[in-house]
Amino acid sequence: MQILSMHIGCEMTLEATHLSWLKQVGTLTSACGKPIPTFKLEYDALSHEIMSAWAKHFRNHYCQDDELQFLKNPLKTKSEYLLTEKFPHVSIAPGPSIRAGDFAEILVADYLQFIRNYQVPRTRYDRKAIANESTKGSDVIAFKKSPDIISDNDEMLIFEVKAKASESARANVLQDAIDHSIKDEIRIAESLSAMRQKLYDRRDSDGLQIVDRFQREPDHPCKRRYGAAAVYTESSMHESVVSTSATINHPSADKLELLLISGSQLMTLIHELYRRAADEA
Repeated sequence: MQILSMHIGCEMTLEATHLSWLKQVGTLTSACGKPIPTFKLEYDALSHEIMSAWAKHFRNHYCQDDELQFLKNPLKTKSEYLLTEKFPHVSIAPGPSIRAGDFAEILVADYLQFIRNYQVPRTRYDRKAIANESTKGSDVIAFKKSPDIISDNDEMLIFEVKAKASESARANVLQDAIDHSIKDEIRIAESLSAMRQKLYDRRDSDGLQIVDRFQREPDHPCKRRYGAAAVYTESSMHESVVSTSATINHPSADKLELLLISGSQLMTLIHELYRRAADEA
């Protein structure tokens, strides 16, 4: 299969330089005939500048650097605080699976923001009360909005993301993402409310205005779309993921897009990102 490089615009910020490693390798077709854009993450863990920038970007989803000194336990270093009270645990279950899930969600959010040009507020992991639990609500919410006006062309895209980063187990998590996406119709209101509260705490007026517009959807219609993404380590990927995945039971199948991302030894990469995020804080 021919490798098609994803071209990153010159406006790409340092925090997103890791997306130069995300290459589109083609488009597959699901069992129901829906296209599945397919990407491969060809990362270089020895590229320390990019890995460090990625780790900082990763860390700031959980806690902004300028807040760490004030939020951390005074008896702990920044690294100790992040590893014991903010990040999912490296080995105690369900920590590793939560790490994989958070990694996959952040990667899809980066793809939507920096490649697809959506606005993606990053509030999902901020102020987590229990580090070793996953955050409730919709996984990734992305927006496109006409400037200064409310338009029927404004778009809200809600992505369900599943990960299979272990090297041995095989499962069709793309189908899981499709099936779980059905819940987004119910939980979007709560997810937008949680996002709004965190943006208010940050005094992020631009973010608040975006959320405010889409909370007005009943009176001011917009384009609501859905997505289902699977992030796989290559050894856990198998042909039936594509040949058996179907969207026919999704109530908004005509508005549902699919996405597949794979990479080698993803769990090793994930643990390295968390280690760098803590050690370089």
